[in-house]
Amino acid sequence: MKTLPSGLAASLASGVTTLCTCWIVTRTDGLRLGFTDHDEDVTLDAVICSAESGATGSAIEQSAGLAADGLEIMGALTSGRLAEDELARGLYDGAAVEVWRVDWTSPADRVLILAGTMGEVARTAAAFTAEVRSLADRLNQPRGRLYQRSCDATFGDARCGLQATGAAYRGTGTVAAAGASPNRQLVASGLSAYPAAWFETGRLVWLTGAHAGAVGEVRTHLVLGTGTYLELWEALPTPIAGGDTFQVTVGCDKALDTCRDKFANVRNFRGFPHMPGNDAATSYAVQGGGHDGGRLG
Repeated sequence: MKTLPSGLAASLASGVTTLCTCWIVTRTDGLRLGFTDHDEDVTLDAVICSAESGATGSAIEQSAGLAADGLEIMGALTSGRLAEDELARGLYDGAAVEVWRVDWTSPADRVLILAGTMGEVARTAAAFTAEVRSLADRLNQPRGRLYQRSCDATFGDARCGLQATGAAYRGTGTVAAAGASPNRQLVASGLSAYPAAWFETGRLVWLTGAHAGAVGEVRTHLVLGTGTYLELWEALPTPIAGGDTFQVTVGCDKALDTCRDKFANVRNFRGFPHMPGNDAATSYAVQGGGHDGGRLG
């Protein structure tokens, strides 16, 4: 049960209300931004909740159980408050969100409706839709290890055991030219020491240029006569420019063969490659065969 401030309670009891909704978003880099569905800016705790984006919210779905509550925020993309390239760079992925019901004539009279994190964000050329999930959504996230064939460690972490900072596993390249799809393909210099496919599924971080700070994943890595060809899984919001620099880390597809042949690190493999598959579950015992009910190994 929520306790209303006396001023807000009196306003509600009067029958004439001056209410609006404010959303305060704390990005992963610490920057706090505010949005409101009021027609003028509202200031909450030194955060200016801007009316510029024309933000509106859907109805809030709340329950008394452990199910995750949520709502959606819709608004316009604006360069001064919430820009398309910032969404594409992932600065709002997992951002903390507070939803307040506020008396805009007296912003101190307000009540917290929902606190949570930002989920899926969809964007078009001029607008965005952001999903807000309550804190109960964390109860739906898997914890601990997974029983699966592939490795569940992150390349370069303590469980993997390899040092991802060395030149053998991380290179710095410079864009020589954009590819046929300039938002996701490029030809780079500075990576000639690495064989083809070395960086596939690897992490690419832009160091300079319009995309500085953005992170992507490499889909294709080829060695050409003109340089190193890279293609990203996800297109960038604007074309890649010549002269931009980036850092790319070797890719790991989490398979046992890759861990053994590419990294010679099979002793630290964190998967279960010998677990029975669907074929073992649906086959039947055959005398002298590989699935006769006897001991394996």
